Amino acid sequence: MKAIPTAIPEVLIVEPQVFGDERGFFFESYNARKFAEATGLTPQFVQDNHSRSAKNVLRGLHYQLRQVQDKLVRVVAGAVFDVAVDIRKHSPTFGQWVGVELSAENKKMLWVPAGFAHGFVVLSEYAEFLYKTTDYWAPEHERCIVWNDPELSIAWPLDSAPPLVSGKDAQGVAFRDAEVYP
Repeated sequence: MKAIPTAIPEVLIVEPQVFGDERGFFFESYNARKFAEATGLTPQFVQDNHSRSAKNVLRGLHYQLRQVQDKLVRVVAGAVFDVAVDIRKHSPTFGQWVGVELSAENKKMLWVPAGFAHGFVVLSEYAEFLYKTTDYWAPEHERCIVWNDPELSIAWPLDSAPPLVSGKDAQGVAFRDAEVYP
């Protein structure tokens, strides 16, 4: 397992060691000891989530103010463009974002620490997205920043059609009005 820092060093691309031949492949998608060796982190995961979304579905930008969640995310079918936005008020990278393509083919994972809003858009006909979290989903503490906030200027790789978003995500707040971490 290898951890690669992004432009925001706390957000990591995690690449597993994949063993493959003409029969297929095998890899450990998570091993606590190897993850700690590669990242220096020892998260205690409490919840696994699995979503399936059609092409051009955009989910996010989500975060929880209480019951904050670190996330380890990956794609097991299809491909997405995954985004983490730094919303830690006193961070030198406050308001900056990183994006990476995660796919079943490249098998990359993304470590999204607490203090970041998170979202993705589906690039393939559909995608199945898995994420491990260090705290439970708490809808009363969940917040959403609108995906197309002009101040963030996220370069979503969209087709000419607007993305498909949920009613909740369409009602996301502007970055400048969002509740953020200290």
